[in-house]
Amino acid sequence: MKSARYDILVEVSSRYDELVRALEAEIPGFRIMAKQRSRLHRIIDRILKVVTFGKMRWYLDGYHTTIRKTVWVTSTWERKDPDRRYLTLRHEAVHLRQFRRYTLPGMFFLYVFIPLPLGLAWFRAHFEKQAYAETILATAEVYGMDAVRDPELRAEIINEFVGPTYGWMWPFRKSMERWYDRVLTEVESKLAAS
Repeated sequence: MKSARYDILVEVSSRYDELVRALEAEIPGFRIMAKQRSRLHRIIDRILKVVTFGKMRWYLDGYHTTIRKTVWVTSTWERKDPDRRYLTLRHEAVHLRQFRRYTLPGMFFLYVFIPLPLGLAWFRAHFEKQAYAETILATAEVYGMDAVRDPELRAEIINEFVGPTYGWMWPFRKSMERWYDRVLTEVESKLAAS
């Protein structure tokens, strides 16, 4: 006889596995790869350390990255709780669809250069707002609204925009706080309607 704990783990694992299968069907060629094994990502890591004056030190070990049809993950990916992998993959799925829509050259140009590579990167912020809105929605679906109302999660996500992680892509904290609150309202409406 299965315990309730076992059933919950199966359900959580199934949620992640189902998302992987759905992405494989939606995006032919979709794959998940280890970031540390990639020469390109080691080079990006060095460049980010230089352009952020040493402030972005976690690119290889702390952030997952999507390029085209590949989600590049950290070395701890397989050890992460399936729910955490699910939330991350929901975020990265938004980027997979953005790459499909804008193509690799389009995403690279818009994400990195428009209007500026650092400090005021409107398109990077735009793309990340879409992905983090999905993170917020997925978090609310998995853990409930209290989780996304948590001031620590709110601050963590806002800091991604205004801090060095993404090159101070949108350094206007008040506008990011308003954005987060709008997303919360939308998520609450979506969950209430379902």
